[in-house]
Amino acid sequence: MEQGLGSESNDSNGSFDRSRVLDVRPLRSLAPIFPNSSGISSAATSNSSTFTCVPPSGPFPAGVQPFFPFLAPNGTQQTTPGQPRDYGFIPAPVPLNSFRTPTPKANGSTSQRKKAGRPRGSRFVAVDDDEYSDQYGSGFSPHADGDGASNSRKRRGGPRKRDENGIVFDVDALVESFMASFKLNNFDEFKSSNSEKEIASTILLVFYLIRRQITQLEEAKDLSARRPDLKAGAVLMNKGVRANHPKRMGYLSGVEVGDIFFFRMELCIVGVHTPSMAGIDYLTMKHTMDEDPMAISIVSSGGYDDDGDDTDVLIYTGQGGSGRDGQMSDQKLERGNLALEKSLHRANDIRVIRGLKDANYPTGKIYLYDGLYRIQESWVEKNKSGHNVFRYKLVRLPAQPPAFSLWKSIQQWKDGTATQPGVILPDLTSGAEAQPVTLVNDVDGEKGPAHFTYVPSLKYTKPFSTSKPSAGCNCLGGCQPGDTHCTCNQKNDGLVPYSPIGVLLSSKSLIHECGQTCACPPNCRNRMTQAGVKVHLEVFKTKNRGWGLRSWDPIRAGGFICEYAGDVVKEFTADDLGNGSNANYIFDATRYYEPLEAVRDGSTGFEKAHFPLYISAKHNGNVARFMNHSCSPNVIWLPVVRENNSDSYVHIAFFALRHIPPMQEMTFDYGVVPSEKGGDKLKKNCLCGSARCRGYFY
Repeated sequence: MEQGLGSESNDSNGSFDRSRVLDVRPLRSLAPIFPNSSGISSAATSNSSTFTCVPPSGPFPAGVQPFFPFLAPNGTQQTTPGQPRDYGFIPAPVPLNSFRTPTPKANGSTSQRKKAGRPRGSRFVAVDDDEYSDQYGSGFSPHADGDGASNSRKRRGGPRKRDENGIVFDVDALVESFMASFKLNNFDEFKSSNSEKEIASTILLVFYLIRRQITQLEEAKDLSARRPDLKAGAVLMNKGVRANHPKRMGYLSGVEVGDIFFFRMELCIVGVHTPSMAGIDYLTMKHTMDEDPMAISIVSSGGYDDDGDDTDVLIYTGQGGSGRDGQMSDQKLERGNLALEKSLHRANDIRVIRGLKDANYPTGKIYLYDGLYRIQESWVEKNKSGHNVFRYKLVRLPAQPPAFSLWKSIQQWKDGTATQPGVILPDLTSGAEAQPVTLVNDVDGEKGPAHFTYVPSLKYTKPFSTSKPSAGCNCLGGCQPGDTHCTCNQKNDGLVPYSPIGVLLSSKSLIHECGQTCACPPNCRNRMTQAGVKVHLEVFKTKNRGWGLRSWDPIRAGGFICEYAGDVVKEFTADDLGNGSNANYIFDATRYYEPLEAVRDGSTGFEKAHFPLYISAKHNGNVARFMNHSCSPNVIWLPVVRENNSDSYVHIAFFALRHIPPMQEMTFDYGVVPSEKGGDKLKKNCLCGSARCRGYFY
């Protein structure tokens, strides 16, 4: 504050102009300067000491005046020797943080600057008991509410989202809506009327939908989404909506060996592994007079030096020994380590979940349920830092479906170090897709399906007409969430239907994608289905249902699989469908489909298509023509509209309804043909094997 405290800033009589605007500098750049009376130099005189330290409230050397806010009354300082000095009124000090530079608004008014937090995009990593980090680097802390927002301040009260205009949406209300759609609001009644598998499957499906809806809404309102998976899971568990609860040991109903999970919270809500962060889960069991902790599940995700290359043996490192301050120490025989030691002597089954790298998203992990193991031996050894750690050798129980071993085999096929049995063609598409589609038959001697021409997209002879011309968006950098000027966002209720990694976020029954008149680039996130197949698919021969479709890669819920390619034709008649050769490869969007409750948009009917679209893939088609029917499908289809002036092009896009592990067959519901269209004559015996099988399909 050069001029505010300089020798010319105060009159000799001690007056001070408080209306003046001071030139404020950071404190670290200031040097102590005491105003002098006129004609007195601020430098030390020959008779003075080299440096004099004077408190701001005095007493002051002769000729030096007090300064704001320690001003004496107007007039010169006259004192009588031997009498105490009278400094008059001294204003109370003002906190330093109350002096802020006003931030100008567009209209010229000022507002207080927002409280500083972590810079947007900065990340800190929370290390859990299993020594592995938050897989998405989102900055989650067990003491913070949220999923990666730039403001680190903890929110108080209920899980409600706000922006500068007030409440945006209520997480509890959102959860209640989804729960009512799937009849989970009366959970006890739902459990009594459904199988364990149906319970776990429905809970996971509701979790997927809630998490994706929170992500979409927070993105649109520019509220940094800090771990919506934790929000969705916590609210469900607080309402008592979870499977396999309380904790139990060994086999779990509704969870299959080989199932995959993309979030630790998913493991919690289905009971596979209850802790959301710790790597060892255990419960206390009474044996004779003693109560011992018994391990029931472990997560091996690379945080410790686990040896997990063997598909049937896992060398697991105990927990602890690494503090949050980075200091290393010896592990202790307590908590999870003690539970593992007790399980060694009791020989109980332990569920093993392996955390694997997600090849498609390097910062993420995929949690693979690898089945039941037992501890064979344990020992103590020195780790790389020279501290004692506990090591446990777990051996997989026999006669379980392949899980981790299958992942290892697929990786060898990709690397070329092993050959998959029964391969007929390494790429059925002959390069038409960005990813190869393998043709495999390890069941019988058939050399492949009937001849057809592979086309990656739909062929139109005449598009649908719209009532008024549609203007494309002007998003040169791609459509962005919250952009109210984007015409494509406006058609999707102001929301972008896909996440940045291509996961379906929308729960609407119709998706509007960018069309030919849009200015956005080909990699715009609102052109997700236009980029073609993104995973390594395989057409394979099934045992009793002809050819089917599966994937070498894991597909997360909401992930795009492919579109139904072929020729757009006129409406099918009962005679057309009655001809076996014509009925094998058709898609009829006007059929009735058993609804996924949250996708129906509250409608009472079962039709999802807004356009009467009929597709024949007999002569021209893609991998979708090989997807079989199931009454409990893991794939759902949605109509996707791409507009070009007055023309509308409708495409049928397939998305994963649930997480789909590698080599699991992908199926969708073929729908029901109304009786007025001759549906009763077209029924075929259904072999899907689902617990909800209707016994027939069309």
